[in-house]
Amino acid sequence: MRVVTLAGSPRYPSRSSALLEYARERLSALDVEVCHWHLHNFVPEDLLYARFESPALQALIEQLAEADGLIVATPVYKASFSGALKTLLDMLPERALAGKVVLPVATGGTVAHMLAVDYALKPVLNALKAQEILHGVFADDSQIIDYQHKPSFTPGLQARLDASLETFWQALHRRDFQAPSFRQVNSALRQRIEG
Repeated sequence: MRVVTLAGSPRYPSRSSALLEYARERLSALDVEVCHWHLHNFVPEDLLYARFESPALQALIEQLAEADGLIVATPVYKASFSGALKTLLDMLPERALAGKVVLPVATGGTVAHMLAVDYALKPVLNALKAQEILHGVFADDSQIIDYQHKPSFTPGLQARLDASLETFWQALHRRDFQAPSFRQVNSALRQRIEG
């Protein structure tokens, strides 16, 4: 199983990247291959001038195509997610997240920014045809105790992160279950009724 993590903060280290680091550690402990991307992996001019042939962009697109899921983290500025992250997401192909489970996580100065994930980030992820976008996690700055070294969070935030990672894990594994097609079930039902 492969998961891509994408840090959308222009700063490193950052509070939002600390959430991703925690998720990477947890998933790696479960033998999930985690491919990490950060805005610093991209030449700024490639993003600014929308250079679709950028080697870093092409590598990200290839890794996303092979991934089962994506965890994307962003700071919230002015009631929306990072503009640099928006620029990068705009450069992805329309179906870049098709068949993927996506867990958005965000940080902001106050809980007043909490709805930015639902009203700004999720519509963009949906436009990229994500199969399932989970509820996600929002953390205000006071809930992140340390992000400069080893990530440390308040107990409430840590519990929410763990619960979201559990939901993400379960959603990834739901993809392994193949239900009979609607057509097959409907046909069998008609045969039973008619026969």
